[in-house]
Amino acid sequence: MSRARGLVALAGVVAVALLLLSGRSGSDPQTPAGLPGMPPPFLGVAVLGDGQLTAAVDAYGDVVDLRQGPAGPALIENPAGPQAAGTVEEDTGIQVWARVGDEMLPMRRADEVRQRYLPGSNVLRTVAIFGRERVQITQAAGASLLIDARSAIPVEARVNADARCEQRQTAGGLTIVCSRDRTQLSPVCGDNCVRLRLADAAAADRRWLRRARPLGAGAPTWARAMYERSLLVLHALADRGSGAVAAGARDGWAYVWPRDASAAAIAYSAAGYQPEAERTTQFLLGLGLEHAARFHGDGSPVPGRAGQGDAIGWVAAASRAAGIVGSARQAAHILAGGGPVPWRGRADYWEGGAGDYLGNALASHADVSEFTGPIHAASSDTPLVGLVREAGNPGSGLDSAAAWGVRPFPHPGLYPAIRRTLKSLVAERTRFGITPGAGWTGGDDPWSAPTAWTAWSLAALGGRREALTLIGDLRRTATPAGDLPERVDAETGIPRSTTPLAWSHAFAILALQELWPARTASTSTPSRSRN
Repeated sequence: MSRARGLVALAGVVAVALLLLSGRSGSDPQTPAGLPGMPPPFLGVAVLGDGQLTAAVDAYGDVVDLRQGPAGPALIENPAGPQAAGTVEEDTGIQVWARVGDEMLPMRRADEVRQRYLPGSNVLRTVAIFGRERVQITQAAGASLLIDARSAIPVEARVNADARCEQRQTAGGLTIVCSRDRTQLSPVCGDNCVRLRLADAAAADRRWLRRARPLGAGAPTWARAMYERSLLVLHALADRGSGAVAAGARDGWAYVWPRDASAAAIAYSAAGYQPEAERTTQFLLGLGLEHAARFHGDGSPVPGRAGQGDAIGWVAAASRAAGIVGSARQAAHILAGGGPVPWRGRADYWEGGAGDYLGNALASHADVSEFTGPIHAASSDTPLVGLVREAGNPGSGLDSAAAWGVRPFPHPGLYPAIRRTLKSLVAERTRFGITPGAGWTGGDDPWSAPTAWTAWSLAALGGRREALTLIGDLRRTATPAGDLPERVDAETGIPRSTTPLAWSHAFAILALQELWPARTASTSTPSRSRN
């Protein structure tokens, strides 16, 4: 949700501004059409990487973003503004085209396109079907970006980027290697070089995944698949050197938000990746949390947004999970300079104007008695009280951030009110999940992070049925390859924003661990009062 307000701006203000400036004349570029029922071209829906080079790939196998590290400088960048305005240049990124009859066609012109990761890896395979012909594109990112396109018909690469790439025609197609440091393919590798390196990348991902604490007994196959995919997303979006976790592989999202990265650290710890949890948390502890809402991969602040009211609380919770401190409250006190955590008069995860918001108060372990409001339930003659977004404003709407008062910022005295709040929001869900809250003004599209964190806390409260319902919504939200978009179209489930989102996958890991706890994991269940 760290990009919520930014995305609303892109979909509205930015698009309108572009319309006003250009008039959308015939000379303006138009984003090419995609296949029916699929995302538009050049919107990344999959991520490649292992914490080194990081790439986003669209639903047609085009590399649309490539960075020197998850939160590093871009080698290929596809600005989010033109994406929202529908004015993306046709030759964006790295594309594979195929000769079909007398015409060269991109994969988005195929009859059918399928996309999956190789099992247990961040190696992506896209298959495009042109009549009886088939083009298979396999891609991975590590020290270099690797692309292998195989087909019985001629294929070629179109590269419109500053990436340092070398391409070669092979007996069965085409290979491409792009590097951050001008490293070229060694001639002694031969035509199979890229294919061997792709196999090595998949094997390395599987070795990393074997370190994970598995879900507990009884977890169904689909839950294990979601769990593994979510871990691999964090593996791609966490810098293997610094621990910086990018929100997503996309212009405007390839930054470190303290709340997003902290959730990733907590998820790493729950999944048994304690060194990764500690590395990410140490990066966060080195940031000037008061100075900005987001940070570059080198730790420098990104201008434009002031520090937000939940940052200290989230970093404190990550410190507790990583074993750096014994108490999240103690860590928050230290990070706040020995005084109370400053949360009033600051922006929250909705990223609008400053105010006194529920999520910030919960993350700061503050008194939230000012955050009560009515729940309208036709089945009850007794007025019910829940937790609303704004202090002193009962009409501001129930806020899904109430879930944070169970996990990871336990406020046991609030559990009955939190349960009522979350169940009320779930009652208004779509088949793809929930919006951030009843007062949300950003449209009807459901958001995967609130859906996942609500499932996590409901599971902890004993609301297993509701939690499983929300996890089912997440499954419908996921792309065919298993990645969770930040938000999807409320009617179709097609991604409308950054995919995958690290925050959403972190909460998916935590919700799944809560539903099927590992035997070696220490778990505690909050009071299950039926109030």
